[in-house]
Amino acid sequence: MPKVAIFIGSISDEEKMRPCSDTLRKLGIEHAFTVSSAHRTPERTAALVEQYEGEGCQVFICAAGMAAHLAGAVAAKTTRPVLGVPISASQLGGMDALLSTVMMPPGFPVGTLALDKAGAKNAAYMAAQILALHDPALAQRLADERQGFKDAVEKAAQDLENR
Repeated sequence: MPKVAIFIGSISDEEKMRPCSDTLRKLGIEHAFTVSSAHRTPERTAALVEQYEGEGCQVFICAAGMAAHLAGAVAAKTTRPVLGVPISASQLGGMDALLSTVMMPPGFPVGTLALDKAGAKNAAYMAAQILALHDPALAQRLADERQGFKDAVEKAAQDLENR
């Protein structure tokens, strides 16, 4: 049963959101990864939210470009945390998606991350942090992951200084 559900608004968003799924997998978090559109398949989106919530899903991650209403449509159907990743998919460079994702009415928040792959990775880490509140083993995996990031910077600094 997935703890996290990742929804992308179009299959063309898969490449930019694959790092989200990869990061969740690396952290050992069961998740679903599917396509559902706020505009083209609103009934599917609502049904998936209900299904995954019933199966114990704790966090929804939604990525879409342009009008980017997917995260808001999901937030309208659940009280579970919804994280939004705006996708740059138009001539506006993602600004349209960013504003559509972040500007939600009171009571229906969407935690909005950065655009594209950077946002995808951080959405996975944010979901992991939410789940780690009640999962000490996951909290330790996150701490180990961060230590790895710190170690990489220290090693890079040492390598540069020793040239």
